[in-house]
Amino acid sequence: MPTINLIVVEDQGMVRGALSALLSLQGGFNIVAEFADGQQALNYLLRHSVDLVLTDIEMPGLTGLELAAQCQQRLISPPKVVLLSTFSRSGYVTRARELGIHGYLLKEAPSDDLARALKKVMRGHQVYDPALEQSLVSADDPLSDRERRVLRLAEQGFSTAEIASEVCRSEGTVRNVLSDVIKKLGARNRTEALRTARENGWL
Repeated sequence: MPTINLIVVEDQGMVRGALSALLSLQGGFNIVAEFADGQQALNYLLRHSVDLVLTDIEMPGLTGLELAAQCQQRLISPPKVVLLSTFSRSGYVTRARELGIHGYLLKEAPSDDLARALKKVMRGHQVYDPALEQSLVSADDPLSDRERRVLRLAEQGFSTAEIASEVCRSEGTVRNVLSDVIKKLGARNRTEALRTARENGWL
């Protein structure tokens, strides 16, 4: 198999460096760039071509799932995407499958397993950690993309006015979206709605 050119996207510097070092030692991988968030990675991918993106899910800017979706929408020849996460939340797994993401692996896996999985993905297979199947028994994701975006901005501490500016909607619309989300999740307030969404992997 030809050398796999990939980028590593992970917001924790120590983890990012360790992943790159481990894959380099395995052989068959060329780490062409590393990024701390999904937006930086997307900016790079709009200008450069790589074979594979190994990305965390929970990151500032674009999440790993949002990065994968943007690659599909904006790149003529999108790279294969493999998610690497600590979390096996049902919402993440469901959305990964819906997006056609090629792999979803857990960070606790040995480095040899990671290298084999990435090479298998490059041969055209989908590789999902078997432990993830258990998470699919949870409830389906009830949030729309717009609701998810607004809730994530609220989680990051954005004011209603700032959220409205980010999503190009009025402040009244943003307040209505947040109110609808609170009701939809059976929460008493925004904080509880955020906790419920985060615990289920819906963000």
